[in-house]
Amino acid sequence: MASSNKDPCKKEMTYPAKCVYVSNPYLETMNEDILYHFDLGTKTHDFRAMFGDVKFVCVGGSASRMKAFSQYMNELLGLGRATDDIPNICAHTDRYSMYKVGPVLAVSHGMGIPSISIMLHELIKLLCHAKCTDVVAFRIGTSGGIGLQPGTVVITKVSVDASFNACFEQNTLGMIVTYPTVLNECLAQELLKCNKEIDQFNAIIGTTLCTSDFYEGQARLDGAFCNYTYEDKMNYLHCAYEAGVRNIEMESSVFAAMCNRSGLPGAVVCVTLLDRLQGDQIGSSHEVLEEYQERPQKLVGCYIKKTFCKK
Repeated sequence: MASSNKDPCKKEMTYPAKCVYVSNPYLETMNEDILYHFDLGTKTHDFRAMFGDVKFVCVGGSASRMKAFSQYMNELLGLGRATDDIPNICAHTDRYSMYKVGPVLAVSHGMGIPSISIMLHELIKLLCHAKCTDVVAFRIGTSGGIGLQPGTVVITKVSVDASFNACFEQNTLGMIVTYPTVLNECLAQELLKCNKEIDQFNAIIGTTLCTSDFYEGQARLDGAFCNYTYEDKMNYLHCAYEAGVRNIEMESSVFAAMCNRSGLPGAVVCVTLLDRLQGDQIGSSHEVLEEYQERPQKLVGCYIKKTFCKK
């Protein structure tokens, strides 16, 4: 038989709407589900009315960055101006912030695996309670690059741990359970196509190292403690590069794992602020860093606009 050259990522038929999946039989027995860290509850809020039309979820560490993203999408989708003051849905809690613009929900997650894990549990339940369908999830943020020019955007193919294993380990009841951390390949390729359309900065698909610490966990020499040498650091980073790692951050593994568990197509899109093979501290100006941080927003925004305009 002749081989097919068709793009496997392109749909050639109409598929039924796909819901966000949760796996917890106890949720059905609860009189009310209180999403404590969002200050939202199924008795006090109409989730279907508030969030039922959400098709795109974008999460990032900084509350101010997620507000800026929502304002950017407000203008990009022709729903308002970038200067509009988008209200924070979670204004009565200081844990996370949440902004909604049309079909786009932007949520902050803080720093590190524990913080984003808590947020994702409640976010996935929110999407399920709202009966959202065909949702796509993104994490945008900053990272340290390995062997890349600062300002390069890395679209994560797979997230690996400190030993370069492609899995997320969850300690549940004293037992270690592992979950795969491969992200949606088709979504990554679509984002790379968007970058070619934007043609303003370099973007690649690569492996991302997810750590539980900013300093020793990332082989930095500038923390309060350091019990390894410069040579040890460089050997480790070169081993990471040989394993395909092109950037380092602190949330991608649990994001990938929970997207897989819930059936959400997910992408991690992070800009590199420095090349860790050249040093540990970020030396670029505030203006340069601000422009770098806008790059993942532009890439994800391009994808959302293309998809939104098709509907």
